[in-house]
Amino acid sequence: MHMALPAFLMLLGSISHVEAADSGAPADAMAWLKKIAAASRQINYAGTFVYQHGNQVETSRIAHFADAGGEYEKLETLDGPPREIVRNNDTVTCYLPDIKTIVIEKRVARRFPALLPGQLSGISDNYVVKKGEQDRVAGFDCQVVALEPKDNLRYGHKFCAELATGLPLRARMYSDRNEMVESFAFTQLRIGSGISRDMVKSRFAGKSQTWRVDKSALEQNETSADTEWVLNNQPTGFKKLTEIKRSIAGRSVQVSHIVYSDGLAAVSVFIEPMPKSPPPAGPTYQGAVNIYVRSQADQMVTVVGETPARTVKQIAESLSPRER
Repeated sequence: MHMALPAFLMLLGSISHVEAADSGAPADAMAWLKKIAAASRQINYAGTFVYQHGNQVETSRIAHFADAGGEYEKLETLDGPPREIVRNNDTVTCYLPDIKTIVIEKRVARRFPALLPGQLSGISDNYVVKKGEQDRVAGFDCQVVALEPKDNLRYGHKFCAELATGLPLRARMYSDRNEMVESFAFTQLRIGSGISRDMVKSRFAGKSQTWRVDKSALEQNETSADTEWVLNNQPTGFKKLTEIKRSIAGRSVQVSHIVYSDGLAAVSVFIEPMPKSPPPAGPTYQGAVNIYVRSQADQMVTVVGETPARTVKQIAESLSPRER
C-alpha cells in the first residue's frame, strides 16, 4: 500500500494542479467526477477498506472528520506490523509502535478514498469520462464512473460513488488489457452522523512521549531550479509540473526532481550522482507503481510512476543533460 513505499515512492504524489476548464466529457459524467473529488475531502466517514494488488491483500481502518478548521484523518493498518497515520490538514504523523518511533512529515501522496486531485484540469484531454451502471458496495448503492484512457500510456479507472454524497466506495485501476492492477473497496462504512473529532485522534499519543521522533522529512530543503536535464521524447498528454532540487533522507547531496502529470497520473524523475552501491538497472514495480533505473554518464536516473511500465521507460530513456 502507499503508506509502506520507499522514500521516492512517497514523493510520487507531491504535485500541484492548476484549475482549468474541462471540455469534451459528458456533463453528467464530469459532474459525478467532480462530486467524487470533493466528497472524500468534505464528508465525515469512518470504515474499513481492503486494498488488493496481485496476490497481496491489505486491510485498513480509516476515520475522516472535516469542519471549518480543515481535515482530520486517522488510518490504521489491520494486517502485519501495527501502524497508525494521523493527518491534521497537511501535517502527517505516523506512529510505529513496534520500533517506538514517530515520523512527522508533510502530506505528499493521495490515498484512498481521496485518489482524485482536487482540481480536474486536463482530465478529459487524456481520458474519456463515462457514467456507467449502478452497483452496491458495503451496503450502499453507488454510481460507477469510468475514466477510459485514450492511449496505452496511462491506466484506466473505475470509481463507484455513494449516490447521496459521492464518496468513493470502490476504486479500481485497469491495464490496457483490461486487467485489474489494483483495487480499493470499503467493506464496512458509516457516513455523516456519529463521526466525531475524537475518532481521528491517535490511540498512541498518550504512550509515545518517550518514543524517537523523526522530523527529517520536514527539514528537507527544496528550491525551484533548472536541473539542466531535458526530455527528448515526452509521452503524449504529460506535462512538466515542477522542476526542483531537494534534499532526501539518506542522500548526501541534493537530488534533482522533475514531475510530469497528465492531470491524474504523476511520474517523478530523480537524478543524482551514481551511488557506490546502485540498485539494479532496468524496470521493477511495486503494486501499480512502475520504476525504471538507468545510468547516464556519472548520474543515476530513477523514474517512478503510477503508470504502465512503457510510460516510465519512455521517460527514463528519453532524458539527457542539456547540451551546453
